[in-house]
Parts: sequence; structure tokens; C-alpha cells
Amino acid sequence: MPPRKRTRPGLGFLCCFGSSEPPEINLKDSVPLQLLEFSAPMPPAEELHARFSELVDELDLTDKNREAMFALPDEKKWQIYCSKKKDPNKLATSWPDYYIDRINSMAAMQTLFAFDEEEMEMRNKVVEDLKTALRTQPMRFVTRFIELDGLTCLLNFLRSMDYETSESRVHTSVIGCIKALMNNSQGRAHVLAHPQSINTISQSLRTENIKTKVAVLEILGAVCLVPDGHKKVLQAMAHYQKYAAERTRFQTLLNELDRSTGRYRDEVNLKTAIMSFINAVLNAGAGEDNLEFRLHLRYEFLMLGIQPVIDKLREHENATLDRHLDFFEMVRNEDDSELAKRFDMNHVDTKSAGAMFELIKKKLSHTDSYPHLLSILHHCLQMPYKRGGGMESLMLYSHTALLGKLEKKERECDTKTQEKEEMMKTLNKMKDKLQREGVELRSAREQVLDLSSRITDINMINGTIWHDIDDLRAFKILDLKDIEKMFSAYQRQQKETGSMDDIYVSTRKVKELSVIDGRRAQNCVILLSKLKMSNEEIRRAILEMDEREELAKDMLEQLLKFVPEKSDIDLLEEHKHELERMARADRFLFEMSRIDHYQQRLQALFFKKKFAERLAEAKPKVEAILNASKEVVRSKRLTQILEVVLAFGNFMNKGQRGNAYGFKVSSLNKIADTKSSIDRNITMLHYLIMIFEKNYPDTLHIQGDLSSVPEAAKVNLSELEKEVHNIKSGLKALEAELHYQQSRTRERGDKFVAVIGDFITVAGFSFSELEDQLSEAKDKFAKSLKHFGEEEGRMQPDEFFGIFDTFLQSFSEARQDLENMQRRKDEEERRARMEAMLKEQRERERRSKKSGASDEVSGEFDDLVSALRSGEVFDKDLNKFKRNRKRSVPQLVEGGGRERAVTKVNY
Repeated sequence: MPPRKRTRPGLGFLCCFGSSEPPEINLKDSVPLQLLEFSAPMPPAEELHARFSELVDELDLTDKNREAMFALPDEKKWQIYCSKKKDPNKLATSWPDYYIDRINSMAAMQTLFAFDEEEMEMRNKVVEDLKTALRTQPMRFVTRFIELDGLTCLLNFLRSMDYETSESRVHTSVIGCIKALMNNSQGRAHVLAHPQSINTISQSLRTENIKTKVAVLEILGAVCLVPDGHKKVLQAMAHYQKYAAERTRFQTLLNELDRSTGRYRDEVNLKTAIMSFINAVLNAGAGEDNLEFRLHLRYEFLMLGIQPVIDKLREHENATLDRHLDFFEMVRNEDDSELAKRFDMNHVDTKSAGAMFELIKKKLSHTDSYPHLLSILHHCLQMPYKRGGGMESLMLYSHTALLGKLEKKERECDTKTQEKEEMMKTLNKMKDKLQREGVELRSAREQVLDLSSRITDINMINGTIWHDIDDLRAFKILDLKDIEKMFSAYQRQQKETGSMDDIYVSTRKVKELSVIDGRRAQNCVILLSKLKMSNEEIRRAILEMDEREELAKDMLEQLLKFVPEKSDIDLLEEHKHELERMARADRFLFEMSRIDHYQQRLQALFFKKKFAERLAEAKPKVEAILNASKEVVRSKRLTQILEVVLAFGNFMNKGQRGNAYGFKVSSLNKIADTKSSIDRNITMLHYLIMIFEKNYPDTLHIQGDLSSVPEAAKVNLSELEKEVHNIKSGLKALEAELHYQQSRTRERGDKFVAVIGDFITVAGFSFSELEDQLSEAKDKFAKSLKHFGEEEGRMQPDEFFGIFDTFLQSFSEARQDLENMQRRKDEEERRARMEAMLKEQRERERRSKKSGASDEVSGEFDDLVSALRSGEVFDKDLNKFKRNRKRSVPQLVEGGGRERAVTKVNY
């Protein structure tokens, strides 16, 4: 489309700035000089030159433009000066230099200052005025803006925005400026030629400002429809994926499309903009003529769950939005139909993994591609069957270290919260009991310990000289420091003369002393650097049983690997007088070795921290076995199914093994493998479900009766019992250590007895519940085996419940197969009616193409955005239900070309 005719007058004298030619005074576009009304008489030439020079300096022009200004006649200079004094902003705002300078200043200041509402409004007015100027000023304004690299100025502003600006109207207005710049061929070409423009524009999708999102999506969608624009948009979405840390491309868009809470609930404009963008991405560029490209890109959206979102969007009952939804589904149906033709079929059920696999296997069998199919399946076996599997890293993009640490802290927080909740539940159960017995028990225990220690001491000294001696009296008058100085030095001297090794060490006082194995010492230092705690802080945390939660479980597990061994302690004891010279690892091990039962304390603390987690892992498994055992026995629906299966089997086996009274449950899953002799796609299970639908419809809800079976099928009873036994052994070891700690004199700050005493009371109660529940689960499981005629001890829960779990899965898939068969039948009937109705229209379009008719329309960027927003760009396709494209496969060429209301914008 040719540029719109502009009727606004030119800028008069400013035309000289856009050309390399000498200044030319053109008075045709301006008022004759003799008719101008000057606000004051023109001063002498010298004063005029001084005033005019001051004015030109304010404009901050280039040397070339300054020369052009000074070359003007004196009358023109005075006219410009008077005009400037009358309206100071008129001259500046008529030229892009002003706006570029202002926006650059705004970008520099926004990270330094916080702006109030009035200042933000002023900033927005500057950008809005630029947007208006780019739309209304003569073409030379846009040309000058491009020459001064105004686009880079706008992009830099977008990249440097703080949060407040990104959520304000200023952001929307800057996007509007870029859109206005693209509204003519020269500006549009400049934007598309810029290497980072579309990428930077896409980053604005990160904002929560809905108007900004819509403006960005309209630009990106329209760029898809201009020559060479589609590829840039796809590159921009890949760039945004990294910028926004998306798992996969377009994820944010689908999330926005699906959001239905808060202000997004009724935000139809945003959802319409997203759908129009998606349709443009799918159907423009390479997707206009290439079926494989459209399918590949559409599968990306389907994988993200767009289909159920589309179904939900229908509830808005918005005509424009429905037009985009209709077009998406119409094109999808036609592409699926064309795909099916390649496989000599009427329809390929792309919603069924089983159907697609069978089709691919049939197509590739006995071909050179079959080994590649097997290789793909081999790799698929490595995929995790549930969220959090071992190979999850193959499917997810790695997160930043900060995000990883944050998630770790969140998990620890969740664990602590869960531990607290579990403990509070248990404490509430035991509250009455503890109130009655707690204080009395502790008091009695301390009295007994004190009494026993006194009896021991009395028994040792009674009848001896020591009975009347009180060493404390003498202790008070001794000079302890002097004794330590005298005799420590003497002992050290004796020690130093004892061996050549000690003499060698003493001569190296400037170096660190290390007697621990080098590699072990190095690993210990690495651990300590991760802990970021001093030895004293670690010691305090261990004595206090980490009441401040400074030691994470994983750190405790690592500390257990660096418990001082006897050989370490012996070596370190020999050099304890050289504590200050010890290497970091040596000193740590030495100081930890001074804590009585250091290893046992660590183990106790680690057990305490892991207890709730271990209990939380074991309890659901026990509950799954218990509940599943009850469910399979009580389910009337399961009984009804087995009854029908038995009757069906007796009928089929009449004359051979008829009149059976029952069957092994392991035989239940064989019915899914027995195929009909008439239709190989129908199995016995399909047929039985049809019987259930007709005669016993309630049995179709069998999954509701056996909700615990899938989890029980994953439980290995032997491993579960082993884990419960390990927890019990850990509690016993904890009790033994508690008895030891109670029997010794505790140093100040040692809270082991108090903390572990309370913990054992609570944990013992929780564990006894688990143990009782496990005993009940084993009993119920044995009864369920007997109920189904299975021999006790011959089957484990995972095997027994796995049979029912497999049957439930097969049952569900068979029901889905029957629904798909019916849906395909309905779709084929509908497609047949549609084809008959459209046959005449196809012939008319084919004749129209042969006659050379073309409806390609080129237009301004605003027109393209408007057509995309309303859906008119897809109107002919939507109304005719037809896509006549060039096909990449020869046998599909006869379908003809595809018409589009607007497909591209010519430069």
C-alpha cells in the first residue's frame, strides 16, 4: 500500500537539516516575511548575532546544522528567535533531537531516583509526544529520527527500565513509539534490520501491565506477516525463553492464556491478542506452505496444553476471540486430515499414544528406519515415569545457582514446617499424659542420679583420711597460672627431648602443624568452608543439639564422615600443646575429639533431624497396603467385574474347562491381550466394557473403589519392614546414649539430655503408631490374599496389587479407545458432510487461481495490526473452511493455492 497522503504543512526552514545539500530557504511553505508580526523590532546585526548564537547553542546541534542555521538571512534568524521566545518548546519539540535527548536522560536517571506520580506523568507525556510526532510529522522527521539512531535510544530505555517504570504507562508508550515508527516502510525496514530490536521488544512480555503485553503481542503478530519477519519472531521467542527462564518456548504465553484469577479473569483483550499471535506464528512464514512446519510448531503448543485452555476460553462468548479459536481448530483439523492421507487413512488419532505407535510401527517395519525407531524407544525408556525421576535433568533446563539455593531453603523450610506439624499433633495426643507425669519423672530421675553419685562417693571415702579433707579450701589459695606456666613448660621440655620428630616440628614454628592424612584433611577443610561456622560455633551447636537450626541434614551427614578416629586422636594429643600452630582440619578434629561421645552425639542429632522425614516416607506406604487390602475385599464393583469375567470365561471354555468356580487374579490381565477374530482392534476387554456400559454401568467407576491400589503396587514389603526395623534400632541406640549422658556430669550448655529425652518421648509414641499400623496392614494383606484364593506368603504386595493396578490402567485405556472410536466415527460423518458442502467452493477457488486472480493486499503496519487483532486477516480461510497451500508432498499439490486477506506488507 502506498504511504498515506499527509496534509500537514512542512517544517519550513528545518527542511535543510535532512539534506547534504547547501541550505535552501523555501518560503513557499511558510508565511511571507513581510506579513510576519514580530514581537519586537529587529535589533542591530551584532546584537542579533549574539542572541541567535545563544539560541543555537541551546539547541545543541551538530556542526553541519549549526552552519546551516547561521547561513540563514537576518530576517529569518529574527523570526526563529521570536518564535522560540514566544513558545520555548515549539522549536525543540519539532525535531527528534529533543526527544532522543530527553529519553536518554530518563533512562540514565530511572535507576538513580524514585519518581512521584507527577514526574512519572511528565515522563509519559514526553514519550507520548514522540509517538504522536512519529505518526503525524512529515517523513523527514522519521528519517532524522532514524539517522540519529532513535530506535537504539528506545531499545536502550526498554533494557534499562526499573520495575516501577516497566509497570507504568511509560513502558506502554515506548512500545507505542516503536509501533508508530513501523507504520511506514522506511521505519519498518529499519526496525527489522536492527539485530536486537525484536528480541528486546519480546522482553516486554515479562511485565504485568496488560496494555503493554497486548501492544507487544500485536507488534510480534504483525511482524510474522511481513517478509522475513516470521523467522525473527521465532528467534525472539527463543531469546525470551532464556530471558524469562522458561522450561520451553511459549510457556509464558500459555500460562497467560490460561490465567483465570484476579484481574486476568475477564481480560479478554489479552487472551485475544495471544490467540491472534499464535495463529500468526502457526500460519505465516514457513507455516504458510509447509505442512510439517505447522504440525511441528502446533505440537509444541499442544504439548503445553493449549487445547483444554481453548475449550475453557469458549466460556467468554466473545465474538472476536471465538473467531481466533475457530481458526486454530479449523486449521488443526485440516492439517490432521492431510497428515492422515500420507498414511492412507481417513484419520490419525493424535491424542492416543497407542494408536500413533501402532501406526508408526506398521509403517516403518521392514524398512531401514526401523532400527532408528528402536533407538528412540531405547532412549524413551530412560524418561522418568513420575515427576522428580532420576533423569529429570534431561528434560528440564538447569536453573541458576541462586534459584537452586532458594529451592533448597524452601524444601528445608517445608520439612521443618512438616516436622513441626507432626510433632504438634503427637504432642497434642500426649499432652495430658505429659502434664501428669513429665515433671515428676524428671525430678525423680535427677534425685536418683544425684543420690547414686553421692552413695558411690561416700562408699569410697568412708573410714579413710579423705573423709574430712576438703580440697576446695586449698584450691582457692593456689596460683593456678603460675603452676601452669611452671609445669607445662617443664613437661613440654621433657616432651620435646623425647623424639627427633618433635624436635623437627619445633624448628618449624612459622609453618602449620598437620598430622592428619592430606586428602582427608583437604576434604575436611572443604566441608568446613561450606559450613561457614567456627569450631566454637560448631561445638556449641552440637552441645545444644542444634536448637538454632544451624546444621542442615546434609552437613551433619558429611560431618559424620570426619569423626576423629583413635589414630587421629593419639597423634593430635601428642601435639595438643601446639594448638595455635595446628592446621585447620587438625584443630577441628582435635577440638571435636574433646566433646564426650562426639560421634554418638552427631548420630543422635542426625537421627533426630531425619526422623520425621523417614516416618513421612514409611507411613504412606504402610497406609497404601492397609487401605488397598481393604478396598479389594470390600469393592462390590470389583466383585461384579470378576463375576462377569468368570461367566464370560466359562462360556468361552465350555466343553474344555467350563464350570470353573474361580480363577487366579493373575489371569485377569490376559483378557486385554485376547483380540476379536472379526476386528483385531477390539479385545475381550473392549467387549466386556461394552457389556458393562449396557448392563452394569456403575462398574465403570471401579477406579473410585481402588484408589489406593496404584500406590500399594509400588511398595516392596521387605524393604518397608527393613526400614521400620532400622528406625526402631535407631531409637534404641538413642535411648542407650541418653542413659549414658544421664549418668555423667554434664558441662555448661550441654542440652543433650533435655532435647533427646523429650524427642524420644514424642518419637517413640509416633513410631509405635507406625509399628501398630504396619502389623495391621500385614494382617489385612494376608486376609486379602486368602479372600482371592491366593496362598499366603507366595505373593508380595507389589506383585498382588500390581495385577489390579495393571488391570485398572488397561480398563481405563480400553474405555478411552472406545470413546475415540466413537469420536472418530462422528468426525468422519461430519467431515463427509463438510466435504460435500465445500466441494463447489473448492472448484471456484481453483478456477480463480488459474485465472491469475490474487487478493494479496499490502498496507500500513497499523492496518495489519488491526486486521490481525480482529481476525480479518484469516477471514477468507475461516469463512470458506479451506486452506489451499502449496504442498511439500507431490501428491498433495492438486489442492491449489491458499488465499489470505493480508499476508505481507510491501516495502
